[in-house]
Amino acid sequence: MSTTTAPVPTDEPLETVSTLPPRTLLKTPIALGVVSLLVAWLAVFKERPGDTTFRLATAADLFELPEVVVPSGGTVWVVLVLLLAITALSALATARGRRTPLWLVALFGVLGMVGFLAWAAAGGTVPVIGLLAGSIALAVPLVFGALGGVLGERAGVVNIAIDGQLLFGAFAAAMFATMAGSAWGGLVAAMVAGAIVAIILSFFAISYFVDQVIVGVVLNVLVIGVTSFLFGQLMTDNPEGLNSPPHFSRISIPVLGDIPVIGPVLFRQTILVYLMYVAVAVVAWALYRTRWGLRVRAVGEHPKAADTVGIKVNRTRYTTMLIAGLIAGAGGATYTLVSVPQFGQEMTDGAGYIALAAVIFGRWDPIRATLAALLFGFATNLSGVLSVIGSPVPSQFMLMLPYVVTIVAVAGLVGASRAPAATGKPYRKA
Repeated sequence: MSTTTAPVPTDEPLETVSTLPPRTLLKTPIALGVVSLLVAWLAVFKERPGDTTFRLATAADLFELPEVVVPSGGTVWVVLVLLLAITALSALATARGRRTPLWLVALFGVLGMVGFLAWAAAGGTVPVIGLLAGSIALAVPLVFGALGGVLGERAGVVNIAIDGQLLFGAFAAAMFATMAGSAWGGLVAAMVAGAIVAIILSFFAISYFVDQVIVGVVLNVLVIGVTSFLFGQLMTDNPEGLNSPPHFSRISIPVLGDIPVIGPVLFRQTILVYLMYVAVAVVAWALYRTRWGLRVRAVGEHPKAADTVGIKVNRTRYTTMLIAGLIAGAGGATYTLVSVPQFGQEMTDGAGYIALAAVIFGRWDPIRATLAALLFGFATNLSGVLSVIGSPVPSQFMLMLPYVVTIVAVAGLVGASRAPAATGKPYRKA
């Protein structure tokens, strides 16, 4: 005879009670405490005199917002007190066996960034519009890559080859946009190139059961070699005919683009940014609100059960990986159709791996992964902005900042997160 144990009643809301081990829960308050100590070090030992100006509007906005001027030292001290308070709240939640609320971590990050900017730009001006708008522009390939990674892993395939899809997409966009004289032609070519890499990965991982991580890494290296070879053999000798692509120009949406702060940041962008908005919404809707999305999540969690009810597991994985490759390839087009005037060797600079980190940081959810990619884009753009305003922060630190944020986010702030159960496991039908 079997017995069942009734669940223990609790007064806590169900979503706040955590079953994670205490050691895992401790990661968040420890990470917040480390950041607070760094801010304390700046306040005590590296105090900078002067005021910091935050510029919130431009002359082209619908109405003008006044500049915000704050004392550098005083702002850092106020922020430090607030950060310590949030750290204490996080530690209290951990002591009670609960997760630190995500909104509290987000508030901590915003306050910490305000304090850092007030310190770094003492005596200067922080162009808030340029900082945020540039962050979105730099995050576009990361968002497209992260969406491709989320789809692949939700279907049970580890998409390590995101970087190869971005790089091959950038190469194809430059070459075919130049040949066709159309940026749209380059975008289509980039999507096809990303799909080719995804299909090759799927062929070995799904049909021949090869280790997915190994295949993905090999494909990344292969794409680097192929694009570098073709660049040296073809593009270098004929840059005008093969490596001078037309570019997408910025499009300002009437009225929306004139709203202070929000308008210039969100609605004065290129068509690829607007396509990114659509892609995020469509992927999130399709994954959670359609029969197709239910099947994708089923084959990623329990492929045998999915097969039992008639779902074609491997065909679903192939289809999903094809869509993921198309999306990631579109992200690669950003490099050569928006950011720079031509293709360059290894120009993605490992962005695919940061996109994969965004997938993990976002807990395999398209919306959260997008927010994580935007965070990494902000860290990248911040390094350039601080260099322009003459910040005393060493340039070497600024170059490594996006990767530091990646490590801290994945190892510290996320804690334990569970990937889809069948991710990385080939399905062999009995």
